[in-house]
Amino acid sequence: MALPVASRTPAPPDPILGLAEAFRADTRPGKINLSSGVYVDDTGITPVLPSVLEAERRMLAAETTKLYRPIDGDAAYRAAVRDLIFTPEHEIVRSGRSATSHTPGGTGALRVAADFLIQEGANRTVWVSDPTWPNHPQIFGLAGFRVRPYPYVHPGERRVAIDAMLAALGGAEPGDLILLHGSCHNPTGVDPTADEWRRIGDAVEERDLLPLVDFAYQGFGDGLREDADWLGAIARPGRELLVASSFSKNFALYSERVGALTVVATDAAAATSAQSHIKVAIRANYSNPPSHGAEIVTTILGDPALRAQWEVELAGMRGRIHGNRRALVDALEARNVPGDWAPIGHQRGMFALLGLSKEQVARLRDELAVYVVGAGRINVAGLTKENLDPFADAVSTVIAN
Repeated sequence: MALPVASRTPAPPDPILGLAEAFRADTRPGKINLSSGVYVDDTGITPVLPSVLEAERRMLAAETTKLYRPIDGDAAYRAAVRDLIFTPEHEIVRSGRSATSHTPGGTGALRVAADFLIQEGANRTVWVSDPTWPNHPQIFGLAGFRVRPYPYVHPGERRVAIDAMLAALGGAEPGDLILLHGSCHNPTGVDPTADEWRRIGDAVEERDLLPLVDFAYQGFGDGLREDADWLGAIARPGRELLVASSFSKNFALYSERVGALTVVATDAAAATSAQSHIKVAIRANYSNPPSHGAEIVTTILGDPALRAQWEVELAGMRGRIHGNRRALVDALEARNVPGDWAPIGHQRGMFALLGLSKEQVARLRDELAVYVVGAGRINVAGLTKENLDPFADAVSTVIAN
């Protein structure tokens, strides 16, 4: 027996992580990396939050075992995730019609969702925004889905192309999966308005689609509750859906891989049944979730004082991102860079899409040692006092020439 012939040809590098590798290998002074989706402070460091350090101190003092966790994770963690997404007072929580599983990051949640749906005979078509996070099509394509795009951003404008989006979804079949970004859309930073969310929810109802909400940035937009503004439109009474959530960003637990998949069913019995099948998918994949990161989250969310401290730290990260957005707009406008940059200052989350051509992105990297993704997706959190002006100069150079 031999390895597949196709494996003898190297695969192309990941569009985001591959850039990070190229950046590390770049020896030019003054190089700038705005490709990786991680929060950094103004010194360029991704910090460990003080609330996380305190939680770990308590955990270390109390730890007595490294025993396997349940297939779907500890009950306290699962309840904390559910309540953070929906609040304890939400109809979904009070009715008991949801079930949450601990997964290795939001990426793990997406893959578990894909495996669960395929193994249970769901429609094999998933609709994703164009553009979307590059790993979305890969995750669902490898799981066996047919990936179809729906327009998301209006050409030439930094707003949701709601009419084109809904027109495309008019071609969806009942039972198709629709992948929605719960807040802080990656890569554009453009989120639907309340009315646009209502129209999306109406389309989901009319076409009888199954929503999967990728909720990776809760608290990085306008606030923990404000960033769940999709709930009223999508999580309607009796509506079934899936939510993939992550604590990589809002707890800065990138290396711990802490996430969750929450299934919302018509009633409690249906949620329990669905959860049993999700556990089958988990058992065949990684068997049991890692515990450390989930214990951090559970410790913080379960202690009122520690939670209050974390929310202040989260607000500080969010505020810095908002400040970077405004500073970037000011820097581009001060250089008279062609384009309408003002909307970037009002968008949400870590990312902004500059709308550059492939040639301009290549010039930024090859000539100016500036690394960005795709059509100019940048991590706004990666801007610092040291690199903001050089970055604006570089963008001005490639656009002007």
